[in-house]
Amino acid sequence: MAATPRERSPFLGLLPLPERNAVAQALRTETVGGLVLLAAAVVALVWANTPWSGAYEQIRDFHFGIPALGLDLSVEHWTADGLLGIFFLVAGIELKRELVVGELRTPATAALPVIAALCGMVVPAALYAATVTAGGGSLDGWAVPMATDIAFALAVLAVLSTHLPAALRAFLLTLAVVDDLGAILIIAIFFTSDLNFAALGGAFACLAVFYLLQRFRVRGWWWYVPLGVVTWALMYNSGVHATVAGVAMGLILRTTRDKGETASPAERTSHLLHPFSAGVVVPLFALFAAGVGVSVASLGEVFTQPEPLGVVLGLVVGKTLGIFAGTYLAARFTRARLNPDLAWADVFALAVLAGIGFTVALLIGELAFPDPAAAEHVKAAVLIGSLIAAALAALLIKRRNGVYRRLYEEETRDDDHDGIPDIYQRTGAAER
Repeated sequence: MAATPRERSPFLGLLPLPERNAVAQALRTETVGGLVLLAAAVVALVWANTPWSGAYEQIRDFHFGIPALGLDLSVEHWTADGLLGIFFLVAGIELKRELVVGELRTPATAALPVIAALCGMVVPAALYAATVTAGGGSLDGWAVPMATDIAFALAVLAVLSTHLPAALRAFLLTLAVVDDLGAILIIAIFFTSDLNFAALGGAFACLAVFYLLQRFRVRGWWWYVPLGVVTWALMYNSGVHATVAGVAMGLILRTTRDKGETASPAERTSHLLHPFSAGVVVPLFALFAAGVGVSVASLGEVFTQPEPLGVVLGLVVGKTLGIFAGTYLAARFTRARLNPDLAWADVFALAVLAGIGFTVALLIGELAFPDPAAAEHVKAAVLIGSLIAAALAALLIKRRNGVYRRLYEEETRDDDHDGIPDIYQRTGAAER
């Protein structure tokens, strides 16, 4: 008897109800945080281009800390190297959750977003390299257009009041998780200064203690908060970017629940820190990173100098081509496939939307271009490229709005008013 061919698993098919609820909760937090982020960026841009810009610069460049411990930093660096560690801690937790219990736990379901995200990083970097090589510019900023800002992208969707189905939004979230992992690895590998091996060894020792505390189920914030601060300080002094400490701790936190537990340590930590990260940490970073002086001359330089032009092309063109082509290749040559109810126009719109690079793109821009003058042009390019991507995505999403509304209403319809969408009560829905 001939074996029946294995059915290809639909990545964007009906999600299990608990997974769907978890994704929806995360998206609600990111959307609200994205709106606050958007407001902070606007405030920074307006403030930096008013007669009071001197006050902005004084606050941004004000130094404080503990010089004896190598921690005498400016407000800008405290937000980028310190507070942003909380953002990467939450990102590490989300990444581990996807790897352990989410869409990345099996190769069949992970193939599509992983391939799409990788292509969405490689193509923008290649396009940047080609642009600056042709223009005789510097290759230092090759990693700037590789990052997608998920909070900003979801904020754009919230402003547009679209009706994206949960499964398609889950694709965007999973894509961003893989994208964040790539950005974290790039920061750790390519933007590490001279290493202080004693401090680095101390940081690894602290992470080992952190792991043992998790392994032996030790509870109590008074163990983990001081240990986390010491780990961050040692990582900063080691020469490795301090945000890597946040990611490492996020990956160490246990995501599975023991018997009798209502929430795992990772779930409790994420529930506590996610709103603070999305609503305070990232907006503060944006407030002190997005304050770029904008003039007609500086805008012209964005499109005439090779480095900022490469960033704009990488975000707007490279992200779109990379993610769309990667998704098509994954659907064509792996077992993963798109939900039959979704059109490729939907994927294309999200690929354009992924060209919004902000938090991590600005951070990498500062690391790649230590010279403030060069960094200002790259920051302006990130903002302009993100604005162009958002505008183009808005046009595409508006055209698909009718389709999104139909899919949304189908997923959330509850005719019997029992609190469970009817789609989960249809025959065979639980086995999908």
